[in-house]
Amino acid sequence: MIKDYTQTIAASGLTIYDPIEVGDPDLWVPTPELEALLDDQLRGISLAGLALRKRSKVVKEHVCRALGYPVPPSFKKTQPRFVGQMFDAYAQKANNLQVWNEELSPSRRYVILRVDEADRIARVKVVNGEELAQLDKTGTLTQKYQARLVPGAASHELIAADDTDMLLAHVRAGANLAENVSPVDPPAHGLLMPIAELFERLSGAVGRSFPDAGWDQERNRGAVLHRIVCELLGYADYRDDGRFPDVRNQLLEVKLQTSPTIDLGLVRPASEEPLDVPQIAGAQIRHCDVRYALFYAETDGAEVTLTHFYLTTGERFFTRFPQFQGKVLNKKLQIPLPSDFFDR
Repeated sequence: MIKDYTQTIAASGLTIYDPIEVGDPDLWVPTPELEALLDDQLRGISLAGLALRKRSKVVKEHVCRALGYPVPPSFKKTQPRFVGQMFDAYAQKANNLQVWNEELSPSRRYVILRVDEADRIARVKVVNGEELAQLDKTGTLTQKYQARLVPGAASHELIAADDTDMLLAHVRAGANLAENVSPVDPPAHGLLMPIAELFERLSGAVGRSFPDAGWDQERNRGAVLHRIVCELLGYADYRDDGRFPDVRNQLLEVKLQTSPTIDLGLVRPASEEPLDVPQIAGAQIRHCDVRYALFYAETDGAEVTLTHFYLTTGERFFTRFPQFQGKVLNKKLQIPLPSDFFDR
């Protein structure tokens, strides 16, 4: 797969400045494959003795070669630098990522290279702006969307009875997810359950309880809920790579709420921007096509109990959950990368 992308891009004659449609089956490199390709090709390269500006240029040259692009004589100051694949590259020796003079973009990818003490590239991670936003605990990020969940009398609510028009042609009732498919696989024609079937299966989570890891362990709470969701959907295994949406194979984002405030990060669910997944039978999926499963829960400090379940499309999200207004502005973003960032 990695060689195919590199060879296809090289044969196309495209440069890093030529735009490519998100999800193009031949030329767009999806984020998981982009990370694997660059990690394989760049790991071990020495940057010793290079000044910061020169190091940045050398890194971009190596990235071009790894992807099959010609190396330009000089790099234009475009946003992002790699227009065709929608990403910027950062070489990091410290765990403090600095993004200057621009907002994080949910659709942009950020290629982050770990440089070790010997000044060699030790690891490459690729995340999008939404994933970076989740790492910021300082509240300084440029734009964060929020909405409000007020539980009603009903413990189960299907807000969107049907999927979006874009998705309807690709869903099929009774899809078997236990055979040769993983929760993190790309969505595929005929393997997407209709939203009504998702609702029926996931409704079984209401009433279930699990040990509470504590208010500061939201990631662990979310992982337990994610396992429950994968089990109810019929997957043979549980996998979570931390990318949006949580269950990519079903275009399903899962949220656990113990308070009314829904954190949405940089992405408005109703956005019609393309989602970084391969096209499905020639159709490019958008953020508004994603299905959102929200579970409201109560905790007594020892156990978390799921009390309410809501399911909607991104398109109809704000018909039930009103959006908060306003945003925070900041020109220089400093994002502390967790110590295990490159190990995830």
